[in-house]
Amino acid sequence: MRIEQKRELAQRRHWRVRKKVLGTKDRPRMSVCFTNKNIHIQFIDDTAGVTLVAASTLNKTLRNGNTLKANAAGAKVLGAKAAEAAKSKGIKQVVFDRGGARYHGKVKALADAAREAGLQF
Repeated sequence: MRIEQKRELAQRRHWRVRKKVLGTKDRPRMSVCFTNKNIHIQFIDDTAGVTLVAASTLNKTLRNGNTLKANAAGAKVLGAKAAEAAKSKGIKQVVFDRGGARYHGKVKALADAAREAGLQF
């Protein structure tokens, strides 16, 4: 399969998920983005177009050495830290936006860690 075709299919998957998921102030969208080296999480109010809370493996306060990477173990740690940051801002319920990625591996580890930390999906 060509790279262009893979990118197009991934973009279509993302659009398919995104058109069904909408975040509000009471229940923001938890958007997850995985790159080859990093993980980014944002809690977004789509009605106002505002990011309420953000967490990333690049964040120096969350980073302890080089332990946070774009793997399942790093996703588990970052999911818990992001949930704590969201709860400190008063966010209890979220809508999960997996960003077109399949729900297994890193994505599942991150979501499970956020659930264990107290977020409701």
